[in-house]
Amino acid sequence: MSHLSERPEKPVVGVSMPHESAFQHVTGTALYTDDLVQRTKDVLHAYPVQVMKAHGRITALRTKPALAVPGVVRVLTGADVPGVNDAGMKHDEPLFPDEVMFHGHAVAWVLGETLEAARLGAAAVEVELEELPSLVSLRDAIEAGSYHGAQPLMVHGDVDAGFADSAHVFTGEFQFAGQEHFYLETHAALAQVDENGQVFIQSSTQHPSETQEIVSHVLGVPAHEVTVQCLRMGGGFGGKEMQPHGFAAVAALGAKLTGRPVRFRLNRTQDMTMSGKRHGFHAKWKIGFDAEGRIQALDATLVADGGWSLDLSEPVLARALCHIDNTYWIPNARVAGRIAKTNTVSNTAFRGFGGPQGMLVIEDILGRCAPQLGLDPMDLRERNFYQPGQGQTTPYGQPVTQPERISTVWQQVLENGGIADRKREIAAFNAAHPNTKRALAITGIKFGISFNLTAFNQGGALVLIYKDGSVLINHGGTEMGQGLHTKMMQVAATTLGIPLHKVRLAPTRTDKVPNTSATAASSGADLNGGAIKNACEQLRERLLQVAATQLGANGSDVRIVEGVARALGSDKELAWDDLVRTAYFQRVQLSASGFYRTEGLHWDAKSFRGSPFKYFAYGAAATEVEVDGFTGAYRIRRVDIVHDVGESLSPMIDIGQVEGGFVQGAGWLTLEDLRWDTSDGPNRGRFLTQAASTYKLPSFSEMPEEFNVTLLENATEEGAVYGSKAVGEPPLMLAFSVREALRQAAAAFGPSGVSVDLASPATPEAVFWAVQEARAADAPKTADVHDGKVHAEALSGA
Repeated sequence: MSHLSERPEKPVVGVSMPHESAFQHVTGTALYTDDLVQRTKDVLHAYPVQVMKAHGRITALRTKPALAVPGVVRVLTGADVPGVNDAGMKHDEPLFPDEVMFHGHAVAWVLGETLEAARLGAAAVEVELEELPSLVSLRDAIEAGSYHGAQPLMVHGDVDAGFADSAHVFTGEFQFAGQEHFYLETHAALAQVDENGQVFIQSSTQHPSETQEIVSHVLGVPAHEVTVQCLRMGGGFGGKEMQPHGFAAVAALGAKLTGRPVRFRLNRTQDMTMSGKRHGFHAKWKIGFDAEGRIQALDATLVADGGWSLDLSEPVLARALCHIDNTYWIPNARVAGRIAKTNTVSNTAFRGFGGPQGMLVIEDILGRCAPQLGLDPMDLRERNFYQPGQGQTTPYGQPVTQPERISTVWQQVLENGGIADRKREIAAFNAAHPNTKRALAITGIKFGISFNLTAFNQGGALVLIYKDGSVLINHGGTEMGQGLHTKMMQVAATTLGIPLHKVRLAPTRTDKVPNTSATAASSGADLNGGAIKNACEQLRERLLQVAATQLGANGSDVRIVEGVARALGSDKELAWDDLVRTAYFQRVQLSASGFYRTEGLHWDAKSFRGSPFKYFAYGAAATEVEVDGFTGAYRIRRVDIVHDVGESLSPMIDIGQVEGGFVQGAGWLTLEDLRWDTSDGPNRGRFLTQAASTYKLPSFSEMPEEFNVTLLENATEEGAVYGSKAVGEPPLMLAFSVREALRQAAAAFGPSGVSVDLASPATPEAVFWAVQEARAADAPKTADVHDGKVHAEALSGA
């Protein structure tokens, strides 16, 4: 076992415990960014001047009327920016734009003594606009040839030969929607300037170091003059990885110009109309199978809806291409990617970061093609799994490690869920109920863990031991409710060999741990845990030498367990507090800076080849649904999940992540229906589903009636801290089983072997139309046969 993954005697990791802030969360005492306003004097409030047109050039911006509004202190415009007027890393996102690029684009910001004064001031600002043509939908952009960013191409094997050898060839298109993050806490920041001109920003951000970088270049000051702290976030899901930077810069600019603290917080409507979402995609594909249903070749083009600027669209698209294989061996593949430029908000990171979109494409293909091949979808998926001992690589050339786990989690779900018996029960139920049908589907996942960009795979930490034996840890990761801080405290306590109550964690700050990566890509525990372990190991080695002297033993023979140092073969003991105090009087350094970098990664973005991931996380889910044939309404009757988190750092936290990820994935695939006004009327480009009243989120009524989650046992990951694996993103994709079960239930209303198209999200309306399609089918959907090849055209709704 590797040094990184080996666990000591009586570790604190692996113990189920509640979230470190759970008590504060449920009692309402946990502070979030905007709560800090009440503790700050003389705060000004920022409010956006939004232009409600999809596209246009600003010809006049008159701020004088706003200054006449009582309580308005200042209006921020592009003329006030001392540094770079840009909020993005690609320099394509003007903080104060001259051109409106989406409906609701903010062109100026009003600072007021109260939020109401700022709001009235923003309404008084006069903006004249020369309207320009706009592209609102993804199809509009594709038809207009409107693209930006990279054009990756992934090629593996001989695609033409693969199709020539295929007994069955199918083609199709699939367009599916994005998703609103709908974190409970909207974007927020509070900026202050001290007597030396130092800027301090409290920000609800997943990436404090990048927030620091953007603020420093907007203000035209070096990074050491800007400190960013993230106390905690009320949810992030990727929506606070890139997009908080500009908002924090507005607050910082206002504070710098007025000398007063500036508070920024979007209300829910502003947040939904101004911030980016999960990328919707369009896929065009062609796939070939041999006579036994094994994939021979895949040719596909994926187009992501990037919105008006690049943001993180390029790495999102890259990860989508890298995950189009999911758990399946595709010997010959050619997959191209494009990023469409539309006049909508700039789409951004969202839990899974393109992986779900790529994986959804192959799962949709297999779900459609299985009936046309005369195979049970479960069998078609299983016979295409990556196999151990075959030397199989992904289409981008990375060997698939632990491929046996694909079948292991699958088989455990079959056994735990009693799948064979339940399929027989479902068949009997369907035969007896002409207007209600049930179905059960199983899907698996293989998700790569690491940032696409190799440089981001590094983490830092600062660990301090005080004279009384208490320990304070700082690390570069942010807490958005996912339990990262809880795990990091467990890692520190385990490495030092002390009880958890000895450890406290400080808020994430750029002046404690510099140059950190975003808490994203499911890498938070791997990177920051490795850094904390490194720092604590430095401290432990120093203390072991002190303990050895006190115990009359060699340092290598001393162990610290549960806060007591003992030498092997001796009854002598030294309590932790006494050990630390002794070390202090011996002038032993009691602080350490830790660092971790993920080894073994390499990636060539141009050739689209390499090994970008440290390891793969695996899982499988079985979902049973029931569909009403009159309305398309459905309910999830039961879910059984087996998920691979390696050796869990904190099982209760991990099970919660699996449950939450699954439900969020089910929301994306079945309920959450983003809509824009695509008409040519005055409101063209307006985001229509801009509140919880019109944007349907999963609630208790959508939860499975029976929900069983099991973590894979004996699953130590040698390459990660204490043998654990990432858990943030992978479970979201387990929800593919919900959509595939709905497809199969809809098909059950038709003749045996019918294949139906199912829109995504598969809302009750979409399911109803799939039911109607099945009922209208007189025979299995098989198309023309030419030269022994079956060709079928399948189209899915947008």
